[in-house]
Amino acid sequence: MFYNLLEESTTKSGSSTLITIVFVVIIVAMIGLLVWQTISGKKKQKEAQNMLNQLKIGDRVKTIGGVCGFVVEINDAENTFVLETGTDANKSYVKFDKGAIYQTAPAQGSAVEAKEEVKAEAAEETAEPKAEEPAKKKTRKKKADAE
Repeated sequence: MFYNLLEESTTKSGSSTLITIVFVVIIVAMIGLLVWQTISGKKKQKEAQNMLNQLKIGDRVKTIGGVCGFVVEINDAENTFVLETGTDANKSYVKFDKGAIYQTAPAQGSAVEAKEEVKAEAAEETAEPKAEEPAKKKTRKKKADAE
């Protein structure tokens, strides 16, 4: 009889330590999940920020609302961009917040060529007057030297 009482008390204390171990394992697992979730969330946020920072004119963009098109203008001060959508005959331009971007793809084909042509023309327009003025001065000096 005394032996039975000792056996019962040992069994009860053994089950309580088992329950304690299970609770500790569950708590450690929950903490591990929270840490993992935080790390993966920060990683996704960093990837999204890199995507926004690498956005450039001519890139294909799909917004959260499903609007697809090409980036025509980027305004970093306002954190916005202008999206060109539609066909050649019927183009539309819509201004979006950068946070509306769902997917991006690098610029390809005609969109890149068209944007490069526009940039080249703008560069030529700004460079031509400056380039002509020194050339005129040199020709005037040559004419003066020739006389």
